[in-house]
Parts: sequence; C-alpha cells; structure tokens
Amino acid sequence: MNTNAPTSMQGNLIRYGVYLVLYLIVFGLKSLSVIGYKVHLVGVICFVLFSLVALLFYIRRFNREKHRYFQSGFSLSFLGDYGFILAMTILVIAGRILIAYMQAKGELPLAHYQALYAKRDSTPLFWFLIFSHGFILPALQQFLTVGFFFNYAFRKSSLVTGILGIFCSGLFFSILNFQCSLSLFVIDVIIGMALAWTYLYSQSMWIPIYLAILNGIFAIVLI
Repeated sequence: MNTNAPTSMQGNLIRYGVYLVLYLIVFGLKSLSVIGYKVHLVGVICFVLFSLVALLFYIRRFNREKHRYFQSGFSLSFLGDYGFILAMTILVIAGRILIAYMQAKGELPLAHYQALYAKRDSTPLFWFLIFSHGFILPALQQFLTVGFFFNYAFRKSSLVTGILGIFCSGLFFSILNFQCSLSLFVIDVIIGMALAWTYLYSQSMWIPIYLAILNGIFAIVLI
C-alpha cells in the first residue's frame, strides 16, 4: 500500500500523528516557560524557536499537500469578500467581549492562562501570552483542526460530511485548548465549529487563522 497516497488511511494517520506530537511539544514548552507566575528567558527562547520551526513546517507541508493532492477549484483570497471578513471580525470581537463580560461577572471562569495573567499582571507575561496564546497556538491549532483535519478526513463533498466535520473540528479544537471547565470547553467547541465553517466557506487557511489569532489576542487583552 502506498502510504503517500491521499487516500491512504495509514499514511494520513502517521502524518497527522507527527503534526500532533509537534503541537504537544510546543504546548509543553509554553508551559515550561512560565513557572510560578514568572517568565523564564531560557524557556521562552526554546519555545519561540521550536514553535516557529513547527509553524513553518506546518505551512510548508500544508501548501505541498494542497498542491499535490487537494487542490480546490475555488479559494477565497483573504480580501476576496470584504463583507464576509468584516462580519466575521465583528462577530469574533463581539463574542470575546461577551465572554469577558460574563467572566468579569463571575458567570464564567477564566481559562488557565487568563487566570495566570490576572494573578500576576506583568509586562513580560502579557507579551509572552500574546505571542503564545495570541499567535502561535491559534495558528497551529487551525492546521490541526481545519487544514490537515479536512484534508485527511471528511473530504467527501456532502452536507452530512460537512456538518459532521465541522462538529468534530470544533470538538478537537476545544480539546487542544486543554480546558478544565465544562462551560469554557463548550464555548471553545462553538468557536472551533465557527472557524471550521469559515474554512469550508472560503477554502482558504488564512481566514480561519486570522480569526483564531484575533480570538486569541482579545481573550488576553480583555482580561
């Protein structure tokens, strides 16, 4: 069996497993960079270097696979639909404002990294969280829960496959955020489903990545 073929379940599982392990290493290095509310320089350097390498590897592999196996006849450019981009931007920001309001009222708990920053309001920690939870992790997550996810599974063009794929993508997105709160877990599932839908609508990775980064940044700024 040719494991390099796009229809090879074994090959796709192996490749996806490699990408998932890279993400887990990045997440682990992120956790080691902040110990006892203090940002450690050596940990940050290791995190930054490895995460950038992982992100470049993701981008290279995704572009290669889209070109070789999954080239679509349609792909919406980033500014190809101003109304769509603007509407989704407003929706993401409004959603984060609502979540922040409910967190401030005590109706929703803070995520672990939000609680970390709330307890130790420091400039180095703020910028580290902006880089890690605002840029790197959201971008990597979109490749895992949208890009490679829909390339390796749920490729059949049907309504049922699309709906099932969107739900599974949202579920996996929430799992990758390692939420310990059921309410935040459900919210992340909804966010992940919305991001997956934008990918299926646009057939462009840059749009869900942009929205995920926007969501990550506002999750920190609005603490």
